[in-house]
Amino acid sequence: MSRTVPVLGGTAPAAVPSTLKDRSVTPHHRRAVTAGAVVVTLSGLVLGVATAAPAASAPEPATATLLAPYYTELDLTGDRQVTADDLAVVAENLGATDADPGWDELAAVDVDGDGALTVADLAGVSQRMVYDDGPFELVEADVVAMQSAMNAGVTTSVEITQAYLDRIAAYDTTLVDTADGGRPLHSIITTSDVALDAAAEADAIRESVGMTSMLLGVPIALKDNYNTHDMPTTAGCGCWDDNQTSTDATMVEGLRSDGAVILAKATLDEFAFGFASEYSAYQPAGQTTLVASPYVTSRTAGGSSGGTGAAIAANLAGIGFGTDTGGSIRVPSSYNQLVGVRPTIGLASRDGIVPLALSQDTGGPMARSVTDAAVALDAVVGIDAADPVTARQEGKVPESYTASLDADALDGARIGYVPSMLGNNTTTRRLWAETVTTLESLGATVVEVTPPTSSSPVLPNGFTSVLGEGSGSTNEFRHDLDEYVATHLAPGVEARTLDDVLDSGRFVTSRRSTYVGRAAVTEATYEAWAGPEGTHTKVLAEGKVLVTAMLDDADLDALVYPSGNPYGTQGTNLRLGPNTGLPSVSVPVGQAVAADGTVTGGGVNLELLGRDFSEGTLLGLGFALEQATEARTSPALYPALD
Repeated sequence: MSRTVPVLGGTAPAAVPSTLKDRSVTPHHRRAVTAGAVVVTLSGLVLGVATAAPAASAPEPATATLLAPYYTELDLTGDRQVTADDLAVVAENLGATDADPGWDELAAVDVDGDGALTVADLAGVSQRMVYDDGPFELVEADVVAMQSAMNAGVTTSVEITQAYLDRIAAYDTTLVDTADGGRPLHSIITTSDVALDAAAEADAIRESVGMTSMLLGVPIALKDNYNTHDMPTTAGCGCWDDNQTSTDATMVEGLRSDGAVILAKATLDEFAFGFASEYSAYQPAGQTTLVASPYVTSRTAGGSSGGTGAAIAANLAGIGFGTDTGGSIRVPSSYNQLVGVRPTIGLASRDGIVPLALSQDTGGPMARSVTDAAVALDAVVGIDAADPVTARQEGKVPESYTASLDADALDGARIGYVPSMLGNNTTTRRLWAETVTTLESLGATVVEVTPPTSSSPVLPNGFTSVLGEGSGSTNEFRHDLDEYVATHLAPGVEARTLDDVLDSGRFVTSRRSTYVGRAAVTEATYEAWAGPEGTHTKVLAEGKVLVTAMLDDADLDALVYPSGNPYGTQGTNLRLGPNTGLPSVSVPVGQAVAADGTVTGGGVNLELLGRDFSEGTLLGLGFALEQATEARTSPALYPALD
């Protein structure tokens, strides 16, 4: 079977499409692809190499859009990617051996290691291109599969977007689980009326200038507390059904700038309060709905980003975004066998996201693979004057997080754990033991860590005090929400205070006492808690110092602990990231089986936590673990549509 491998390209368009215009945030990077066309045809033999003359107005040479070693290590032409130019070099040198002068420059592409360049090596190098002309399967497709298929012309962003819309229509509100207690997912609040237009624009960009980023044309589902100028932002509350903001959240600007298609807004626990993912948006007063996990639909998808978790797990969108204050990315990631990233506070702007507690709030990706999470994170980093804490990232963000995606990343790594964080859940302990064996087989050293039991008046019990500090959601919510209302809430929305929310009757009424309590928090209470000299502020600052010292003293690359148990949390583990501001990546390691006596099919994630702005390291470690275990499963209840 012949395989034709083009480098997509062409002349630059006369006007830059709106999705690629610079955004207000200072972006960390901007990438483009090369013009010109090179075609190499393989059919058992090399039949030919043809190079098209570049147009006079051709763009600058390409820089790589995917820096994972697998896609860069066989580059021969210095552009950090495998293109048809590299294939041409291999083709021109077929028959060369390790006895020939200049072999050192070619040895990297001797894929089979036999000391000679053959057609087999040419075929092996071609596999390192972001290109695949074979059949495309939407279910479980990652961004590499999507881009490869779109680059080959096998599918388009319009087709992928329509396929996700079809899956949402077929599955999201349909009862497909006939077991006792089975429920519809209810993971999507609304779909975009202009998603197909955005997809068509992405296809036009690809046709005109090639693949401009790994997100070009990829459909994204956002938790419905991210502002979007083309869909209302309800925060899950019926009181805000009409909150059509005029601008996007800064993170959404970044996604659109990289060519992503904003497909839908995902359901969430109302105002991100808890882990149940119960919401009242677009329902009559007094009525609410719970989000279900696609693996065991009688169980919650977790929260507060439960809709994102359920939708991405059930393949209703390409990649998702959630927010995390005290676990709201990592809980639904664990419940739904996803990779969840809670970034360092200051890596991604929170401007335009409905807040819960800004001392701990952060947005981040939720994805079916570490690769997808890394690609998504690349799009949303940047310094934003509207969120001053982002200035901390200056000089600390890599060109691309995908550069860390190395299957050998665990070799030589030191991974620490605190025994008390493991708990006693049968499934979790079994998977922990299996994972330790895997980590050690990959060259990591797993180190038991004894945390400090005392530290300072602020942390009298040391590490235990860090884990014991509560969420800021009670004392900060009113203050931070008032700022959002003043800056972003659509003028026509009547519920502009917590008292207004209560008066509207359109909220999760079982939480009336929570709203009443948070509405009563005074500015003095807020300042005493979260002000510059507030008690909470001091705990978070000293907590970061203490945990960083734990990492340094034991020469650790990361601490590891369970994000939770099957459909449940584990102690106060989830507080470690929020109470230090340090980043973490939660990765699936397996599921409960009947013999465990827990919840059969329930997922368990392990969470890797590291130093400030060490997302690259954590993603690399998580990638190596993911590649070794292949632990994620696709929910059987939601197969490919006919």
